[in-house]
Amino acid sequence: MKIIKRDGRVVDYDRTKISTAIEKANKEVRGREKATKEEIKGIIEYVEEMGKKRMLVEDIQDIIEEKLMEIGKFELAKKYIVYRYNRALIRKANTTDESILGLIKNANKELAEENSNKNTLLASTQRDYIAGEVSRDLTNRLLLPEKIVKAHQEGVLHFHDADYFVQPIFNCCLINISDMLDNGTVMNGKLIESPKSFQVACTVTTQIIAAVASNQYGGQSVDMIHLGKYLRKSYDKYTKQLEEKYKGKLTKEVIMDLVEDKIKTELKAGVQTIQYQINTLMTTNGQSPFVTLFLHLEEDDPYIKENAMIIEEILRQRYEGIKNEKGVYVTPAFPKLVYVLDEHNCLKGGKYDYLTKLAVKCSAKRMYPDYISAKKMKENYEGNVFSPMGCRSFLSPWKDENGEYKFEGRFNQGVVSINLPQIAIIADGNEEKFWKLLDERLELCKEALMCRHYALLGTKSDISPIHWQYGAISRLQKGEKIDKLLYGGYSTISLGYIGIYEMTKLMKGVPHTQPEGHDFAINVMKHLKDTVTKWKKETNIGFALYGTPAESLCYKFAKIDKEKFGTIKDVTDKGYYTNSYHVDVREKIDAFDKLSFESEFQKLSTGGAISYVEIPNMQKNIPALETAVKYIYDNIQYAEFNTKSDFCQVCGFDGEIIINDDNEWECPNCGNKDHAKMNVVRRTCGYLGENFWNAGKTKEIKQRVLHM
Repeated sequence: MKIIKRDGRVVDYDRTKISTAIEKANKEVRGREKATKEEIKGIIEYVEEMGKKRMLVEDIQDIIEEKLMEIGKFELAKKYIVYRYNRALIRKANTTDESILGLIKNANKELAEENSNKNTLLASTQRDYIAGEVSRDLTNRLLLPEKIVKAHQEGVLHFHDADYFVQPIFNCCLINISDMLDNGTVMNGKLIESPKSFQVACTVTTQIIAAVASNQYGGQSVDMIHLGKYLRKSYDKYTKQLEEKYKGKLTKEVIMDLVEDKIKTELKAGVQTIQYQINTLMTTNGQSPFVTLFLHLEEDDPYIKENAMIIEEILRQRYEGIKNEKGVYVTPAFPKLVYVLDEHNCLKGGKYDYLTKLAVKCSAKRMYPDYISAKKMKENYEGNVFSPMGCRSFLSPWKDENGEYKFEGRFNQGVVSINLPQIAIIADGNEEKFWKLLDERLELCKEALMCRHYALLGTKSDISPIHWQYGAISRLQKGEKIDKLLYGGYSTISLGYIGIYEMTKLMKGVPHTQPEGHDFAINVMKHLKDTVTKWKKETNIGFALYGTPAESLCYKFAKIDKEKFGTIKDVTDKGYYTNSYHVDVREKIDAFDKLSFESEFQKLSTGGAISYVEIPNMQKNIPALETAVKYIYDNIQYAEFNTKSDFCQVCGFDGEIIINDDNEWECPNCGNKDHAKMNVVRRTCGYLGENFWNAGKTKEIKQRVLHM
């Protein structure tokens, strides 16, 4: 049996702790009021005979009180209650020592594995984690209702980013980079005027990214279309300079050749500035900025030529990679790239197909960019095309006072995710019970989300001037509250969900790819969307349905449910739940059918969603990738490629990572044994569980990872 502590930690059951607690209370009473050893043993056996896989420590203490009362030990029960109360006071005084000291000693494995973008050995990262542990502790003890904390601990829901909840900061955003570059901004009390060249615009953009990332906890996106005008400014500047210097000395053609050379040099340097700055900057939370660059062309854009040049250079440099400490070109984690497919570049004879061919080549080697179909996105978002916030969270369409759609300068207030498989496990095939329990838990999720909203309500713009006063989100006055931006759909707040596949398998006996399962899964999705729409009408807050970027949460929910309900075939036996609506990796379905099938679910998950397809040996299979890209344009809004090839980030080896004689991962080319520098975890499901990092049976680990 596993015991869930008050701080959310899971520990092994220890029967001696029950006897020790009762014996301490025994010392406070006399004679017959004392519990005998047989009576204490009986209480322990009662707890154990319940046969539960998982119990809250509070539930065990409740049972002890009840059993003491049943055997007539009223005074002893009173002493035990007082003892329990005193222990609670001690816990409230300090509950973070163990986790913080474990972090400093690098013994807190849970934190070390929580975020692969953070190195817990670094002092700056440790400072952020220490603050996070204190925040999480205050959140659980004082800031959240007890029932929500308990629901989070039992895997009913997941209250995302509790380690930042103590501060009135938000999740993710689309930076209004156009406003900040065109009208200037302020950083660290210093005025940053509108750039006069592309190189300076790139430098200012990276400074803005770092400042924004340091004052929120989620991803951010920058639409690169706004840099085209600054490349034009550089072009005009060089043209004027060279004409003044060489007019009458050189022909116009030669002068223009010189201008083109200078522009190409500045373009390369500017893009390199963005890439290297983002990868070398360290934000105040101890990691590189989680930033996405949005790459798209609009036919009516007066700077479309310049923007095509910028996209080409970004893709070219991403294909090349960035050198690590050993001088080997590797794939940088950031910035993430999202490339838009439209009529002019969907590989059907368009003017900008050459860019898409380069994007595909880049995806084959570096896994990015991801792809958005302008055609399908316009169908889902009232004719608009815009960037996700970070990796997959999407805003809802919103119009300003002039009736114009606005997406940049908007944000997400926070996320709470619901565990759908757990509801199905409890319902045990009873649909009436399932729908009733689903609604009960959705109301709990709403309450948790409103806690997120209320935490931001009343916040003054001074909390983060870069966001609220100097253009990233708005231009509020000093001391002005941000409240108006929390209502009317200007910002979103997201209900996430995990495990449509497992939920359907439990309720219908078949996956959601089968007709009966499909209908049930779609009905659940529609119910989730209808529910957030109802909440939006009730509150005037922009609730949205979000296909959670689950990563470790897929594993966490499955682990909790396995401990609580045991091993269930095709559900808890896998060690993970599928991400949102995704088809399970073991389903026999080809890439095109998978995209077509999942597109129906993306339409319902308008607060954010992404689908993955796996293409084997991508670097040697460019034609297959190009065919897949064409298919994405016509069939699904947002997709990403994955492959079965392993990749060593130290030497660039692209092949199968081996297991050596010491049961360690090892690159057969350079001998690297650092798993953090090997791309062997499949993004298809995002599994990051302890069986990968910690289990001793390495052969089983290898099979699981390769299977993903």
